[in-house]
Amino acid sequence: MGALSGIRVLDLSRVLAGPWCGQILADLGAEVIKIERPRVGDDTRGWGPPYMKMPDGENSAEASYYQSANRNKLSVSINISTPEGQELVRALAATSDVLIENYKAGSLAKYGLDYETLSKLNPRLVYCSITGFGQTGPRAEEPGYDFIIQGMGGLMSITGEKDGVPGAGPQKVGVAVADVMTGLYSTIAIQAALLAREKTGRGQHCDMALLDVQVATLGNQSQNYLSTGRSPGRQGNAHVNIVPYQVFTARDMDFIIACGNDTQFVSLCDAIGLPELPLDPRFSKNADRVRNREIIVGILSEHFLKDTADNWVSKIHAVKVPVGVINDIGRALDEPQVLARNMLVNLPHPLNPDFKMVGSPVKLSDTPVEYKHAAPRLGEHTEQVLSTLGLDADKLAELKDKGIIEQLKAD
Repeated sequence: MGALSGIRVLDLSRVLAGPWCGQILADLGAEVIKIERPRVGDDTRGWGPPYMKMPDGENSAEASYYQSANRNKLSVSINISTPEGQELVRALAATSDVLIENYKAGSLAKYGLDYETLSKLNPRLVYCSITGFGQTGPRAEEPGYDFIIQGMGGLMSITGEKDGVPGAGPQKVGVAVADVMTGLYSTIAIQAALLAREKTGRGQHCDMALLDVQVATLGNQSQNYLSTGRSPGRQGNAHVNIVPYQVFTARDMDFIIACGNDTQFVSLCDAIGLPELPLDPRFSKNADRVRNREIIVGILSEHFLKDTADNWVSKIHAVKVPVGVINDIGRALDEPQVLARNMLVNLPHPLNPDFKMVGSPVKLSDTPVEYKHAAPRLGEHTEQVLSTLGLDADKLAELKDKGIIEQLKAD
């Protein structure tokens, strides 16, 4: 029994932030019913290549992007633009604990699927709206995309090489981090609302915005601005508040040192054969090293060119200073520690019995994450779920004939 076993979630969201939230809830044991458009489904079903491979090596029609955020869910294909489809969703909402949606603010009201309408039907419903800019404010009705939010929210201004360095300029993060973090914060909000419901007996509306989350997750960088009135700039792979805490180049490849305090700096210098550096008043304290960043980084950079990355990492690791190589994704997924933590899981799929994906990082001792099945095919569970509403075979067939619902055809 998962931690959220017994919780039914109606997931009307598409792309990443909402589906990421839904997948976390599903991993934790909730029953997550994903509502998708007939024939098309979630936008990300078409976001390929790459696609999941079949045993013969040929591509399936299942996009890897969709697979990454929809495991453990049930796919129900309903046309919510029709009155009959809207009634089906309302019936499911009446028996659900949570609803997730990421339509433009206010747009579901015309379908009678907004919070105000559904909360009257089901006062215990926790309704989570995920948008680019939230339900209020001058940009509330605008669509929001991760790339735009990373720019508007300040993240790109501190990501990338600093001015004057080859390749300088603002950069987006290599994964849609505003979407992923909004999915995480939405999961927190939903669980908090479910706990509050135990006290009040009522659900509530969770208003989650990508821009809010992006600004919130600037962390120390935004506080640095509030303390000084100066916007932090890009530091490339260096840390704005700590030195040395960055990428260095060895004789053969790059590696990372994350020296978090003055004691570690002494240990680092001893390990690499520069024990005199901590005795220099320019470098003895972290604040001194930050003020003299260019000098100390120059000394270390020249020194590290004398040996290989593996040798430096071995010496530094021996004195317990955080250090590591820079893996590509393939090497990262093959790391012994990653494998030991069961972060790669096999989830047999009807089109690929050897299908693998990255697992959940949540480790619970009594109610562990469950991997029930890979991301569903479009409409795979339509009849299964809608039959719980008391719809018989004739009614389901009628709805299919009208194009209101879609059921995956048997292989």
